[in-house]
Amino acid sequence: MATKKLSILGSTGSIGTGTLDIARRFPGKFTVLALAAGENDQLMAEQVKEFKPELVSMKNKAAMQRLKSRLSAPLPKLVFGEEGAIEVATLAKSDIVLSAFVGIAGLVPTLEALKLGKRVALANKETLVVAGALMTRTAREHNAELLPVDSEHSAIFQCFEGHRKADLDQIILTASGGPFLKLPMEQQKNITVEQALDHPVWKMGAKVTIDSSTLMNKGLETIEAKWLFDVSPDKIKVRIHPTSNVHSMVSYKDGSIIAQLGASDMRGPIAYALSYPERLDLPFHRFDPADSNGWEFIRPNLKQFPCLGLAFKAMEAGEGYPAILNAANEISVDRFLNKALSYLGIAKLNATVLERAINEKIGESATSLEEILNLDQTGRDWATEALKNID
Repeated sequence: MATKKLSILGSTGSIGTGTLDIARRFPGKFTVLALAAGENDQLMAEQVKEFKPELVSMKNKAAMQRLKSRLSAPLPKLVFGEEGAIEVATLAKSDIVLSAFVGIAGLVPTLEALKLGKRVALANKETLVVAGALMTRTAREHNAELLPVDSEHSAIFQCFEGHRKADLDQIILTASGGPFLKLPMEQQKNITVEQALDHPVWKMGAKVTIDSSTLMNKGLETIEAKWLFDVSPDKIKVRIHPTSNVHSMVSYKDGSIIAQLGASDMRGPIAYALSYPERLDLPFHRFDPADSNGWEFIRPNLKQFPCLGLAFKAMEAGEGYPAILNAANEISVDRFLNKALSYLGIAKLNATVLERAINEKIGESATSLEEILNLDQTGRDWATEALKNID
């Protein structure tokens, strides 16, 4: 296999560092050409010194200048902002773009990579949540590959291999349930940021960890699965599986269920998306089913996890409503992390914004990038406005 050249959007996050670890362990298979990140100039400087990319982008000019001060000649080309991220995503020599920005920040750069027919290893679920039709249509029109990196979607992708789509019965997305699975809702009022960030299974970034605790992450993944695998919402079910041994399953019309199991290590699905259809010999922990007593599966309680229900409601209401819900959720989680909103306030704020959107019927269509970005801004504006009435 020829060496694959990588551009990484979100190189300093958990998925980005996992991707770089794969590149580090398989230098004959992967070369890192371009990196983009937020404001962590210290970690980015370490990555630049080790991998020597030719192009590096930071979120803003201040972060780029800090990075520059940490580096010695010869310097890579340094850029910043959305334009810089797009330059990383569209670098002509790159074969694969790993899209791992958090939130809607990954939308435009990922879309531009698809327009060039690149393989996109997608960890940024929000791009499909807010613009699923546009993203999948663009991939088809330009013969681009859109491969999942989320462990659940990677599992589904693997469970589809060798089987006919026509034989599908259901996609079964598994969820860990987060740290508050058995905590009654009336006891969640005083949950702290520190408690919500203490995930029992996965080590992830702050935003996705909070989403995991509310099950909004699973709701967003359900919307992502709809577009990624071209299925109707009624074909997707969520089951809580606290130990996360089974990453997801696909059931077929003859009653068979195909499941993908493995260790709770994101480097597995990252490596599969980068090397597909080859499987790399990964020197990580090998999961042994005999080592686990946890094979429990639970139907989620939507009263305890209202954010999951909101995601299904948005998906069923119309193509643009997930963009509004996602925008509201980004605001609510940010406010919670900054201790300006209670934990239960996350779901309340999200519900308030989605209900307003449905009542005003503004999310029934989302066919163009401009329309999608307008819906996203509306969701943010309405969430900010509604904050004063949410405890």
